[in-house]
Parts: sequence; C-alpha cells; structure tokens
Amino acid sequence: MEGLFKSKPKTQKNSDEVVRLTRNLLVSLLSNEHDFGKRDEKVAEMNKFIRDLKIILYGSAESEPVAEACKKLTEELFEENTLRLLIICLPRLNLEARKDATQVVANLQRQHVDGRLIATIYLEKNLDLLEVLVSGYEDPEIALHYGGTLSECIRHQIIARYVLESESFKKIFDYIRLPQFDIASDATATFKELLTRHKSTVAGFLSNNIDWFFHDYNTKLLQSSNYITRRQAIKLLGDILLERSNSVALIHYVSSKDNLRILMNLLRESSKNIQIDAFHVFKLFAANQYKPHEVMNVLIANQDKLH
Repeated sequence: MEGLFKSKPKTQKNSDEVVRLTRNLLVSLLSNEHDFGKRDEKVAEMNKFIRDLKIILYGSAESEPVAEACKKLTEELFEENTLRLLIICLPRLNLEARKDATQVVANLQRQHVDGRLIATIYLEKNLDLLEVLVSGYEDPEIALHYGGTLSECIRHQIIARYVLESESFKKIFDYIRLPQFDIASDATATFKELLTRHKSTVAGFLSNNIDWFFHDYNTKLLQSSNYITRRQAIKLLGDILLERSNSVALIHYVSSKDNLRILMNLLRESSKNIQIDAFHVFKLFAANQYKPHEVMNVLIANQDKLH
C-alpha cells in the first residue's frame, strides 16, 4: 500500500518536444518582434530548454545519458536547421545558456547515428556557419563560446580543410594578437589544432599556400612585439617543420635567407625558452644538405656568433 502514495519520479521531456519548443523560441528571438519584457521572458524559457537538451546528451546527477535518446535528439537537432539557429542565436542568450549551448553543439560533433557522424554531413552543407564561428573571435562577449564550438567542429578533417582554405583562416593571425589574453590564447589553440591535427590536410594546405602563409607567420607572429606570441609561434613552427608529412614546407622554409635571419634574431632573445625553441628550428637550416648559397653565406658570416 505504501507504494501507492509515493511520488512518481519526474519524467524527462521527449526530445522532439524539447527541440520543437527550442526551435520556436530561437525563431522568435531572431524576429525581434517582442518588447524587452517579453524578450527576457523568452530568454529565460530558452535557458530551460537548452539545459534540457544538455541533460539528454550528458545525463544528470541522477541518471546517465541514454544512447537511443541521444541518437534521436541528434537527428532532430540537425533537422529543420535547429543547430544553425542555436549557433546564430548564441549572442542573444545569457552567459549560462551560452555555456550550455556550446556544450550541446560540442557533444553533437561526436554523436554517431547509424555509424555516421552526421555533424560532418550537416556542416558540409552549411559551411557559412564556420565563417560565423571564426568571426566570433571579434566579439569579446561570445569569442570563447564560438571558439570552443569551432575547435570541436574542426575535429572533422573535411571541416578543418575548409577552414584552412577559406579567407577566414587569415583572420586568425590577427585574433592571436588580440589584447585580451583569454581570447588570444583560445585563437592560438584553434590555430595550432588546424595546423597539427589532420596531417595530410595540413601538408596539402602548406604546399599550396607556402608564400603567404610563412610571410604572415613571420611578420605577424615570430616578429610580434608580444613575448607570449613569439614564444608560442616559434614552438609551433618547430612542430610544423619537424612533421615528416610537411617536408615540402620544411625545404621551402630553410632555403630562405630572410627566414634564417629571423631565427637568428630569436636566438638572441633574453628568454631561454625562446632561445631553445629557436635553436631547434635553426638546426634545420644547418642540417639542410642543399643550402642555397645565400643561406650558406649568412651561416658562414655569423659562425663566430653562433658558438
């Protein structure tokens, strides 16, 4: 008899209901047809629904996520462009909702449906969303949320290739030099991920974009007035050039007298960390069996200083 009077456990909303309500609210937020009072009310509702989405995907303190529910929710979020709306509306949400929305989008990048990562298929058809994510670094309010979302999206090789080959990629050189340390650090992490994760894609990109890429790398990063930028850039340069698949980029870089002079200036830095990382790259110039005469002449002219 006692069981008859026990309260029933709360049941989780059906995923299709949560997605439908979320989509309707996102459309409403984009329309700008409501006054500020109603807007605040809509945002509060949105917070609740996005939290529901997160609980379905990640589970809660009381329950683990259910695979079938995650699969169903993933399919529904990619239908009728709900994911697009969620990304575009991110600036209109409050901080907590942005955090939850970012986690939802990140989780979706890893969800398999019938053996497929449908996030890749969706993003291939909506590549303009990647432009939105990259440009998000320009807004301090949402930079880290869009940056976190972008870093999850470029886990997919075809998406990373698109970003590398887009005009937006060039903007990341500037984002790395932003005065806000947290945003610059996030942009640096994304930059590194793009240039190290998918080796065959990176090798192809560098081979096809050698001249402008290393020009910008030298002038904007290695010769930056910011110590942290220089230190991170020289370390990453070593990682890039020492990667076996980047042999074309390596030969090109170490065959340049101008590049050598930049490295020699870094060897004179007061920072031991920069000196050490610069020396690892400098050794590649010295080890090149096919040194151009101009590179050889610089090495010979400075051999006393290098001892």
